[in-house]
Amino acid sequence: MLSPNACLLAPSILAGDHANLAASLKEIESADLKWVHLDIMDGHFVPNLSFGPQTVKALRPNSKLFFDVHLMLDNPDKYIDAFLDAGADQITIHVEPDYPVMETLDYIRSKGCKCGIVLNPGTDAQVAKPFLEKCDIILCMTVQPGFGGQSFRDDVLPKIKQISDWRESMDLNFRLEVDGGVDMETAPLCIEHGADTMVAGTAFFKAVDRPGFVKKVTGR
Repeated sequence: MLSPNACLLAPSILAGDHANLAASLKEIESADLKWVHLDIMDGHFVPNLSFGPQTVKALRPNSKLFFDVHLMLDNPDKYIDAFLDAGADQITIHVEPDYPVMETLDYIRSKGCKCGIVLNPGTDAQVAKPFLEKCDIILCMTVQPGFGGQSFRDDVLPKIKQISDWRESMDLNFRLEVDGGVDMETAPLCIEHGADTMVAGTAFFKAVDRPGFVKKVTGR
């Protein structure tokens, strides 16, 4: 089931040059893209640390890109205001930790920011269903989050299709995002199953033919 939304690519800044993240933003803009994906890791929910709201805030004046902020945190509800103040355009939160997910989505939306949930590869699609009507986006991880450069897990494709089918049957219009091992071979599979928003880090920044990569991954 193809998505009702135009397909877009959101490169992950995590795979950019950490000594010059502003330059990595410029690379994304130079590829005529509109979104950047910012992975926030706490070293607890995932076994890695990335950067916090101060980095996002420092990057914000340098770019007009849509800041798609993905919180991989044990207690994301405690950091929403910090990332709102930093300039997030959209905040996605995981369903796996123990915190008030529904209330957190409501709070993000009440502040005029787009919001959504994230499912790890092993999390069943049914977990997402109660939240679908609250979301602007659903993110399906196709690797276990924490580190870049992992291989795509095609066992997540049926989950993407299930969420896509619910989107149609419930007459909703949230974006369906995929993150992990997205490249020129796996992106078309995701699109086939209903995804419309591709996060690519390593594959984007290391692409020899970047225009060709963008065209293949977005189908445009």
